[in-house]
Amino acid sequence: MPAHTRPYPFVDRLIDTFAAWLKHRREVTEMCQFDAAEFGRIAHDLGVTASDLDELVRQGPHKVEELPQLLKALGIDEDAIARTQPLVLRDLERVCALCRHKAECDHDIADGSLAEHYQAYCANKVTIDALGDDVHVPAPSTARH
Repeated sequence: MPAHTRPYPFVDRLIDTFAAWLKHRREVTEMCQFDAAEFGRIAHDLGVTASDLDELVRQGPHKVEELPQLLKALGIDEDAIARTQPLVLRDLERVCALCRHKAECDHDIADGSLAEHYQAYCANKVTIDALGDDVHVPAPSTARH
């Protein structure tokens, strides 16, 4: 339904938020039903520690929303990383999801200063600095026709 025909957008957002929260709670409950050995096997299959997997599930699916914005601000092509270095991208996502500096990052995203300030707090700084030139978005051509 288009936003202009929705009679109660605030109530709709509240319902959507509650539904997402409820779904997340169900996922956490489901995760708690695994025994330690099975949970450890799942974590191993995903290439993370059991404690990291526990933390990632508890934090929910939106915990890496900052990463694409950081890469874009730095002129890094996320799709190129996914194609050429998929394990690096997965590690970037894991580190971002477990980050304790979300408030700083979100503030810098909001005021447009992420590219200038991320190095002060971003745990992905070293990995980002090590990415090759093949993952940077090419600069627009300045050739005149």
